[in-house]
Amino acid sequence: MKTEFLALLTNIRHLFGWLPGLLSSILMLCVAGLVAEMFSRFFTKLVLRIPGQKRGAFVRSFTMAMQRPVRIMLVIVFVGTALPVSGLPYEIMQATMHALVVLFVLMLGYAAVVATRILSDAYLKRINGKDDKDDILLRTHMTQVRVLRRTTDLLIGLLTVGAALMTFEPVRQYGLSLFASAGAASLVVGLAARPLLTNLFAGMQIAMTQPIRMEDLIIINGDWAWVEEITSTYVVLRVWDWRRHIVPISYFLENTFQNWTHNSAALIGVVFLYVDFNAPMDRIRERLREIVHSAPLWDGKEFAVQVSDCNAQVMTIRVIASARSAMQSWDLRCEIRERILAFLRDECPEALPRERISHVASVSGLDVMGDPGMLSPPVRRPPPGAYMGPRSGTSGGGMSMTDGGQGHG
Repeated sequence: MKTEFLALLTNIRHLFGWLPGLLSSILMLCVAGLVAEMFSRFFTKLVLRIPGQKRGAFVRSFTMAMQRPVRIMLVIVFVGTALPVSGLPYEIMQATMHALVVLFVLMLGYAAVVATRILSDAYLKRINGKDDKDDILLRTHMTQVRVLRRTTDLLIGLLTVGAALMTFEPVRQYGLSLFASAGAASLVVGLAARPLLTNLFAGMQIAMTQPIRMEDLIIINGDWAWVEEITSTYVVLRVWDWRRHIVPISYFLENTFQNWTHNSAALIGVVFLYVDFNAPMDRIRERLREIVHSAPLWDGKEFAVQVSDCNAQVMTIRVIASARSAMQSWDLRCEIRERILAFLRDECPEALPRERISHVASVSGLDVMGDPGMLSPPVRRPPPGAYMGPRSGTSGGGMSMTDGGQGHG
């Protein structure tokens, strides 16, 4: 088939024999590229006719995403095959062949990146179809796929650029000499790339060991933050007020932090109430039970009411209730506080905290607080009928001295 194709191209070049030689050779190469384009379009339409809802749909989407790089590579192959019979001068032919090789290597790397992304997106779409969004296995797979995909993209990019540069003779000689020396130059390159390599290996280690996952709730610098994105070099954390923390990925291997959803998203929330010693615990406990059991945010697992502490003024009631996630736990605690405070205000005012002062006589029998003047000085009020100053709210303002008002005498 290759012989017949080359013979066909040779005949086409002879048809353009009346044109200058260089122009006829270029037209022949254009015809070769056009044949490759037509063949690619025909094959693409043929694949897109494959039926099916799942596998067929995946094949069609994969074909649509890959058609551009594959079509360009096919054109490069056809043009490279036709180049020996194009009749171009040797120098131009060698330069063109080298350019086609470099372009083919770059397109091959691009096709590999596209294929990796298509396969990873298809896998993420399949596992995201589950109903349980807090599933540990789901978040584990999402983290591993995204971290490894970015690492793979980086490695493919480096290998592609390296392979393209190695087609140049000066670069190849420099690379061989650098590899042969393996001394000071290698040490300098290693030190310069240390931060990049540290974060790169840290990303691979996080993908394997899973100290954090996608949508994990962690505590960093005193803020609640969700893991929004994990790249090959840094992690994006989303705070509850929509701020973002950009943290180097190696931080999570070198420092301690709290991960509230490492094993499960469910959390136990705690509410503290400070009440008076006269508070009816039985009524308060029963009302708290009604509040929690009727709350839709409670997951039905953990609930308890206990007097956890007391001091000279109040006693402390600790209420614990579990929820399915951290945000639901926060909302559940707020609801418990609002409803129990309304209950204490309306039905148990004696449970509200208050300060007590006890007046006790001294041991010697002398009442040191017997003199009322020691408690507060006497209040000297003006006699009835004395002028009390201008009254607010009267028309025309207050009475003045010129209007017949009295002075303070």
